[in-house]
Amino acid sequence: MTERDSVFQQTGRAEDFVFDERVANVFDDMVSRSVPFYNEVQRIQSDLIMDFLPDEGGVVCDLGCSTGTTLEYLTKHQKCPESARFVGYDNAEPMLDKARDKLSGPIADGKVTLIAADLSHLPQLPDCNVIILNWTLQFVRPIGREQVLKTVYEALKPGGIVLLSEKVLVNDPVLNRLYIDHYLQFKISQSGYTDIENQRKREALENILIPYRLDENYALLERAGFARIGTYFQWFNFACLIAVKI
Repeated sequence: MTERDSVFQQTGRAEDFVFDERVANVFDDMVSRSVPFYNEVQRIQSDLIMDFLPDEGGVVCDLGCSTGTTLEYLTKHQKCPESARFVGYDNAEPMLDKARDKLSGPIADGKVTLIAADLSHLPQLPDCNVIILNWTLQFVRPIGREQVLKTVYEALKPGGIVLLSEKVLVNDPVLNRLYIDHYLQFKISQSGYTDIENQRKREALENILIPYRLDENYALLERAGFARIGTYFQWFNFACLIAVKI
């Protein structure tokens, strides 16, 4: 059973956010309480992915798979082709340990493979139909993001897609502040985090999670080679993008 997130209840100086064992133990609770409509995004994302998987030989790569929740959604989807294969990449062994437990059945069946790798130094990706980046690219240093998406583009087969979910900024500073305020209200009223926890997490993520504006993410995808790009879900300062390799 997932532990409840109390990582930022402690006193003292907030340290930089790290995906260590302490975070891995509470991550499923943390992300479901921190990302608005997290479960709904997982559901509609899974439905979208099924539209792009062939009946035979489909491959999905999840870059930054964390504890394997997305891969679990996909392997359990009622429309998932029997021959589909899934590869998860993450640079945090504690997160991969949780994913191995969660996906022990599909791993044993050869349906899922988990690989320890950093997005900034990815091994060669297999030819694939779908690549997922769920709230992951925002943790890559800005100078390295374009190369990550170019690697993604090269690995995708024609007609394949990348799904990119990110925390985003908006162009207008007044709206940006408004969106952030609503997000903080959400975390307090809907998720039960206190003002102190929110402040400490914000300090821990400063210079670790660097959000881009929505148009900056579009530009990154375009420079990587994608020509068909859309936003399939947005809630204030959270957005989910789809880009198709033509």
